[in-house]
Amino acid sequence: MTLSVIGASFGRTGTMSLKIALEQLGIGRCYHMIEVFENPGHAELWHAAAEGKLPDWDDLFAGYSAAVDWPPCSFWGELLDHYPDAEVILTVRDPERWYQSVASTIYPVLMRPLETDGPGMGVQRKMALKLILEQSFHGRFEDREYMLALYERHNEEVKQAVSSKRLLVYEIAEGWAPLCRFLDRPIPDGPFPRVNSTDEFRGRFKLDNNNERRN
Repeated sequence: MTLSVIGASFGRTGTMSLKIALEQLGIGRCYHMIEVFENPGHAELWHAAAEGKLPDWDDLFAGYSAAVDWPPCSFWGELLDHYPDAEVILTVRDPERWYQSVASTIYPVLMRPLETDGPGMGVQRKMALKLILEQSFHGRFEDREYMLALYERHNEEVKQAVSSKRLLVYEIAEGWAPLCRFLDRPIPDGPFPRVNSTDEFRGRFKLDNNNERRN
């Protein structure tokens, strides 16, 4: 089994909803950050990848047909080289809203006191700090203007690198139609999945104003 769909988008652009939508369309299992928590040893592999020691992609993605969100989006170019027949999806949203979403979700989780980590979470946090805050954001997340420019630059790099025939630039709010047309799949009867909102994320990680670092 090889990856047939690669998500090149940063997290907090609807990647969890995209994961579920792809699985509902019958693409196959879709890898997402949540898989890192569910697969022992994967956090260590991704941390090594962030340091330049790339894994055996076929072994890492065994049983998966698609990959979205972090950590995969940090290696979208390498994945496209390894899976040259894969199609690429770039979910996008307003840069200001993306930045505020990350500032309200991922960032405070990564920056809160270490003692708040549950069992086994230390290695996942270490990986995410390295791969997201250091590698993707260059340690400058609190520099809002820098981050907005970085976000837009990332999206432009994907658009320039991938043929328009193989790339879907897509807002989750558009629903099923563009995604199904791109993947040549019938539109399902049910509604498009809408999951992992800011409130849902904050509830899952028990974020509140007392344990959150503000920008």
